[in-house]
Amino acid sequence: MKALFSLTGILTHLGMRLAALWHPKAKQIIVGRGETAERLKDRINPNGKTIWFHAASLGEFEQGRPLMEELRRRDPACQILVSFFSPSGYNVRHSYSGADAVVYLPADYAQRVNEFLDLARPDVAIFIKYDIWPTMLSTLQQRNIPTYLVSASFRSDQFFFHPLGRWYLRLLKLFTHIFVQEDQSKALLQAHGVSHISTTGDTRFDRVVDIAAQAKDIASASAFREAGGTILVAGSTWPMDEDILIDYFNRTPKMRLIIAPHEIDEAHLQSIEAKLQRPYARYTQQQSRELAGSAEVQPDCLIIDCFGLLSSIYRYGDIAYIGGGFGRSIHNSLEAAVYGIPVLFGPRIDKFVEAKELVACEGAKIVNDAADLAKVLDELLACEQVCAHAGAAAGSYVRSKTGATNKVLTGIGY
Repeated sequence: MKALFSLTGILTHLGMRLAALWHPKAKQIIVGRGETAERLKDRINPNGKTIWFHAASLGEFEQGRPLMEELRRRDPACQILVSFFSPSGYNVRHSYSGADAVVYLPADYAQRVNEFLDLARPDVAIFIKYDIWPTMLSTLQQRNIPTYLVSASFRSDQFFFHPLGRWYLRLLKLFTHIFVQEDQSKALLQAHGVSHISTTGDTRFDRVVDIAAQAKDIASASAFREAGGTILVAGSTWPMDEDILIDYFNRTPKMRLIIAPHEIDEAHLQSIEAKLQRPYARYTQQQSRELAGSAEVQPDCLIIDCFGLLSSIYRYGDIAYIGGGFGRSIHNSLEAAVYGIPVLFGPRIDKFVEAKELVACEGAKIVNDAADLAKVLDELLACEQVCAHAGAAAGSYVRSKTGATNKVLTGIGY
């Protein structure tokens, strides 16, 4: 079976190399993998104790970050190695100061996996949420390296539980232990013969509380808030979100808008501006004006045209809208809820337990279309008590779910 896994890994790697001829992300992965060995040689002491964290992309990294930082606090001498599969994670966090080395995960076939493990020599391997690689997992087990899956969440419609996916389900048995977010996941795995499981919750709650405590002071957003009005912060929006939001904003003078689109290419920014019928400014332009002392009048809409600010921007809002709910799925709702403000999002929330629970505790509302959005916002804008109740429920929900970091680290012996 391991030989078959390795062959599959070789074929996947060859496919990636072929795709790299025209696909920029595939090329970044291939080039990045080529640098992994040298990074490990330069930055990891093979005789030191090493804890390896693997994240598929940026979202999983943020989920694992509380573990990394608390582990560093508890055991300052240990080395922390972080690997990514996706360029979207690696490109943002390749210089993360909390790790001794940040690399790309190697191709999943025997030669590359063994080279990686010979250089990294991890004492413990921690996979965050998912991104399961057969050759790597079987080799870790063969080498008797304790391997954990943390903040995992499972649904009955996943490939693991499909008749054709039974071989993939067996891979879960290669983990030393699996820490899941909720009891439903535990019950589902146990029903399919996986028994080494604990329910510890989701480390994202610990992460967003940390982020809120360290939120950046953003002068342009602060000045925008001081200008008055009820502020809606719309984060990670897509065109379908923007259509209904901007239509409501254009005809609601008492509401002001901060919008942080998911994509910030020039064409998308111009499409947002074309829909706006009230004064607006881009964040970078407004910042330049304020630095020059010339931004005397605040616009009604501030467009965030750069990355890295959204988690701090939410603190300046009275209401939050999370984008993506009219497409594949919503983005991170906890980053907004932690500030104790009502949260709105579109209907695609099936994969997100926290979104469903926010709705259940009245901290969030699902909006199914433009009329639904208008109804919900009209109610929030008309009654401060309704808005305050929803916000308090959202903030309390987030804080009630913290503590997963300590449970996981205790579970693996820290």
